[in-house]
Amino acid sequence: MDWIKPLKLINYQDLNAKQKENYNFQKASAKLADYGYNCLRLSDDWNGADFIALHIDGSHIKVQLKGRLSTDPKYINQSIFIMFEDKEDGQWYLYPHDELNTYNAKNHPDKTYTERGHSRGRLSKENKQWLEKFKV
Repeated sequence: MDWIKPLKLINYQDLNAKQKENYNFQKASAKLADYGYNCLRLSDDWNGADFIALHIDGSHIKVQLKGRLSTDPKYINQSIFIMFEDKEDGQWYLYPHDELNTYNAKNHPDKTYTERGHSRGRLSKENKQWLEKFKV
């Protein structure tokens, strides 16, 4: 079978934006499979979701895949979960968008966190503490 190439790990940083998106979807899907989810990718960001995660019990969640901890006003009241990997330690998180938005409104009541949304690449101690219950 000389037509099969030897497997070679890729460097994530060498991927273009679309390749990173595909890579992250596959990694997120694999993580959620361990919890009984089958992930169906959406091609059009349907109702704010990149994919639907269907659980073996029949329930489902809408998931927006991000590269970092994020909130965005367009996801408020959309029943969206945000999933991302902390690139520093490889830990994945899946959290309800509105729960983080509510937390930020209460603890950081300025427009940076609430009206315009918030995105954070490097997680603070506070972020990690809040995210603890959403580890995947």
